[in-house]
Amino acid sequence: MDNVELEQLEIKLLLEAIYQRYGYDFRQYSQASIKRRLLHHLAKIDNRTISELIPRVLRNESVFRALFFDLSVTVTEMFRDPWFYLALRQQVFPFLRTFPYINVWLAGCSTGEEVYSLAILLTEEGLYDRARIYATDFNDAVLEKARARIYPLERIKEYSFNYQKAGGRRSLADYYQARYQSIIIDASLQNNITFANHNLATDGVFAEMHLIICRNVLIYFDRTLQNRVLSIFRDSLRYNGFLGLGGKETVQFSNVEDDFEEFAARERIYQCKLQKRVVAQLARRNATDL
Repeated sequence: MDNVELEQLEIKLLLEAIYQRYGYDFRQYSQASIKRRLLHHLAKIDNRTISELIPRVLRNESVFRALFFDLSVTVTEMFRDPWFYLALRQQVFPFLRTFPYINVWLAGCSTGEEVYSLAILLTEEGLYDRARIYATDFNDAVLEKARARIYPLERIKEYSFNYQKAGGRRSLADYYQARYQSIIIDASLQNNITFANHNLATDGVFAEMHLIICRNVLIYFDRTLQNRVLSIFRDSLRYNGFLGLGGKETVQFSNVEDDFEEFAARERIYQCKLQKRVVAQLARRNATDL
């Protein structure tokens, strides 16, 4: 067994140990991504091999928590990729406006910047009062940061630029207060947000969603897990509901490709057409029976 094969075995054993001991399933994450984050973690704690880490993770929960944080993807920002939010505002929200209530699931919400971005957008379009946002992540530490609504002041220039590019109608400063080198998002934006722990690798559907946003998460999963997650999203969406993915993610070549239609190509927004496909299948079956 060469060094590459040995390292792959070490990673497999570590991920299995994490799953068996703590219930978090990284086994179907992209191996390249997991390896990169593991090597980064080893360099921080001065461990030489992954094998040395396995017994420490099994016996010491604080060691696991430190590793878990490094394995979790927490990169985010307010109005990230502002053209995506502009497309929501100009193309998706006119559809959602026809419903008496709107259910939105933001999966992989991390520390919450994109959740509050969406809340601001819904507020400016007069839709927030009839909306319920379910913001989920499998990392309780980042969920607590999201609930706290506190972000570094040093990033506000970048956030404000994104907001304006996303079609912002006011000043972003209207939605936060600045204190002690931090900003605190207005508490009213949290009124219709439910934060919850949800693991895309192991948990199930959220029913009757009008819009699901899961951006820059699927790129960290292998093909099998991507198909599982996309199936969960399909089963969670109502007919004609919308799915927003990251710029490098797609439903094409997946098991659910035929259940979606491309709605906004550049922004990777898709519309669920599952019911249409089922009706067509039933019609063909009935025609055959005749």
